[in-house]
Amino acid sequence: MDTIILSDWLAARLDRAAAEPIYRQTLRLMQQAILAGQLPPGTKLPSSRTLAEDLGIARNTVLHVYDQLTAEGYVLSTTGSGTYVADTQPDTAAVNARRKPAVAAADAQGKATRHDLNDLSNRGRRLIGQAGVSAKQWGAFMPGVPDVAEFPARTWSRLQARLWKEANPDLLTYAPGGGYRPLRRALSDYLRVARSVNCTPDQIIITTGIHQSIDLAVRLLTDVGDRAWVEEPCYWGARSVLQSSGITLVPVPVDDEGLNPREEDLQKPPRLALVTPSHQYPLGMVMSLARRRTLLEYARQHNVWIIEDDYDSEFRYGSRPLASLQGLDDAGQVIYVGSLGKMLFPGLRMGYMIAPEHLVDTFRTGVAELYREGQLMQQAVMTDFIMDGHLTSHVRRMRALYGERRQILIDAITARFGNELPVMGDEAGLHLVLGLPDHADDRAVTAAAFEAGVIVRPLASYYSNDPPARRGLLLGYACVPNDRIGPAFDTLARVIEQTALRTPTRAA
Repeated sequence: MDTIILSDWLAARLDRAAAEPIYRQTLRLMQQAILAGQLPPGTKLPSSRTLAEDLGIARNTVLHVYDQLTAEGYVLSTTGSGTYVADTQPDTAAVNARRKPAVAAADAQGKATRHDLNDLSNRGRRLIGQAGVSAKQWGAFMPGVPDVAEFPARTWSRLQARLWKEANPDLLTYAPGGGYRPLRRALSDYLRVARSVNCTPDQIIITTGIHQSIDLAVRLLTDVGDRAWVEEPCYWGARSVLQSSGITLVPVPVDDEGLNPREEDLQKPPRLALVTPSHQYPLGMVMSLARRRTLLEYARQHNVWIIEDDYDSEFRYGSRPLASLQGLDDAGQVIYVGSLGKMLFPGLRMGYMIAPEHLVDTFRTGVAELYREGQLMQQAVMTDFIMDGHLTSHVRRMRALYGERRQILIDAITARFGNELPVMGDEAGLHLVLGLPDHADDRAVTAAAFEAGVIVRPLASYYSNDPPARRGLLLGYACVPNDRIGPAFDTLARVIEQTALRTPTRAA
């Protein structure tokens, strides 16, 4: 392409009515032409004055384009000689020498096509293949999501504006030491009263949520190949965090009293155990005091780390929240993790962990080294939110509201199915489990419900083993307005009747 054609080529493609500035358009078009080979290496570009006149634009615009092309390595400028297209072609010999077989194929146009999951590592394929994340995170009946519309946004905004007005530089940097100390002190006071947790402010590490808390503990306390007990069934997200770190999972069944290790489990102590004793996720049972004490003693004798995920413990209906497992631990084997997002709004991405005293410095260093924590301004807002009493009053108000919605949903289930389908795990939390017949395919029901505009999760996806021990659906009620629960469940009920409760055809 000679200089005359370059001018014509650019003129035909510049859109002078577009929102994108002429400078950006010219730069982008010339970069594309060089990368595509339409301007081969060594091609001399027209002078800035000539190109500006041909295009009818300011010479300074062309000068800025040439300067940027030079800075990014697209062209070379030589005083007194001119501006030439640089040789940006890849070194074919070097590429071919290092090429791995079967990494990419080529289509008829020579474009590389990827091999999807085959491009991933083994643990990457396992993570993506078993992913439980949903494309939708809001609506009937999405489990585990609070009603963010009820969050006191004006109060939060007022507290935030006050802090930003002061603009303390200390709140705009990284967060060494495990997080904002006033927040750790406020959380320590709150958890001692609300959850019977035994800790000092120094033991609290602020994280971005349950996933990061578990990930930090696993990275610091385990090696690849170590074994971990997980409840069967368990939260898919925690399972993914453990597996992606190279941990070997040992599914341990739960019964009405919680985690129930078998004899073969006890004979091979794991490196850690991940449990939800106050509200088992997803089935909802509470670990009995006897089981708690047994687990703690077993952990002490065999040096097993226990990660206690205190899931949804604040929202218990008809009884007070139960004391934490950590509060019974006198051997320093329990790492307590919790989330503020479930109480307030998930997008907050703020959680916490309580490290045993002898590991506090290790965990502080680890969280700073791995994640370079920040968000001190948000942590400061949260501190004021707690200290001014807003957290306690919000949780109390939401517990009453969620209790109403829970009952509306249970009434709708009973009215439609009577005792045909059991309701499980409804004593606490933000969801309940609707049991299905053993022959039902809860994954198929979930897919059909999604097509009908209703979000549920299949109980089968929380089991490590296939076939799972139980079939059912997780129904979240917290984020569904009272007047929407009935109509949404009617839609879901029709899907269930069509896909899971078909009566076998009788012989003539």
